[in-house]
Amino acid sequence: MDTVTATTLEYQSGFGNEFASEALPGALPDGRNSPQRAPYGLYAELVSGTAFTQPRADNLRTWVYRMRPSAVHGGFRQVDNGSLRTPPFNEGVLTPQQMRWDPTPVPDEKTDLISGMMTLGGNGDANAQAGIGIHIYAANASMDGRYFYNSDGEMLFVPQQGRLRLVTEMGVLEAAPNEIIVVPRGIKFRADLPDGPSRGYVCENFGAALRLPDLGPIGSNGLANARDFLSPMASFEDIEGEFELVNKFGGNLWSAPIGHSPLDVVAWHGNLGPYKYDLANFMAIGSISFDHPDPSIYTVLTSPSGPAGLANVDFVIFPPRWLVGENTFRPPWYHRNIMSEFMGLILGQYDAKPEGFVPGGASLHNMMSAHGPDDGAYEKATNAELKPEFLGATMAFMFETRYPIKLTDWAAQSPQIQAGYQDCWQGLKKNFNGKK
Repeated sequence: MDTVTATTLEYQSGFGNEFASEALPGALPDGRNSPQRAPYGLYAELVSGTAFTQPRADNLRTWVYRMRPSAVHGGFRQVDNGSLRTPPFNEGVLTPQQMRWDPTPVPDEKTDLISGMMTLGGNGDANAQAGIGIHIYAANASMDGRYFYNSDGEMLFVPQQGRLRLVTEMGVLEAAPNEIIVVPRGIKFRADLPDGPSRGYVCENFGAALRLPDLGPIGSNGLANARDFLSPMASFEDIEGEFELVNKFGGNLWSAPIGHSPLDVVAWHGNLGPYKYDLANFMAIGSISFDHPDPSIYTVLTSPSGPAGLANVDFVIFPPRWLVGENTFRPPWYHRNIMSEFMGLILGQYDAKPEGFVPGGASLHNMMSAHGPDDGAYEKATNAELKPEFLGATMAFMFETRYPIKLTDWAAQSPQIQAGYQDCWQGLKKNFNGKK
């Protein structure tokens, strides 16, 4: 038998669409999800991302037609988690202290995506399907002979250095820095690193699946448009050999032997699948008169939770944009927020922190922990000539969540911690003089 490896980088456009894709002509059954005999001798298998009876608008499911059912693998055994952790943690620190980290170095020894994933913090409870995990990955090797899927949550990958190529059950996705990939809960993949040493951020979402936010008064256009999200076309692997299947389940990693590639889906149709998005396609909305709008206008994706507008997690970006507000303090205002904010920088400079916050680094401001521009950014903004200014060559992002974020021991003791981060505000002097 010839070995066939999935390599096709072809995409179909739209968010939440009912897609249909086949790698071989006629592999999709005609009108029946589970026919008595599927074409090409394939097995029909349903992958459900929501409960069967959830409303149609929320229901996520995909039919896959594969060479072997997913149940064909050896027994699982628990393996070492490495630096990967899942809330609720029985370790670590929950602190109101503002925190900031330098970039995590890529290791010298051979390390793939899963081995190179390190947990900074998280909240909620994966088993209760609430909260998030926040991870950094630093790796230098493609996954060789092993495959991965996550039973605890969906995974949002934000590459910062090097391309990330995910070969999934539904097809192949590739993201460079300034792009993202989302892999739903339970979908198998292996990760290739075409550029070698790579680094990025991961939000592991235990709550409701990420979706586009409602636009409200913005109307029908703006922010992230559905057409710019890309899902893969069917592309399968037909490989036999001795491989490893790694599953993240209940906060632990489990390993099972498997005698073939589990990426053997020849055709699929449904609305549950991985997707990518180029952050450069985000249509930023902002003030054209005065004042600095809330950062929620930069929301790309949201995982809703409970009351309307209160998110399990929002994925927010701060892209290149024009600043034109008159008589306005243009950087983010000083604030204390009911939401907890984890920030990362993909490229360039963040306007509120021109020093210290560097690409590949991160910061954490837990709920109600005061933060805002450092003293240098404040002085510059309050004395600048207010003319139209293009804030370019930058891309920062935020995982914003309703729950406090607890640090792992690894994050709390990391040599990358900037111990004097809070000093960036200590130069802010009292300007009050009793006069208007």
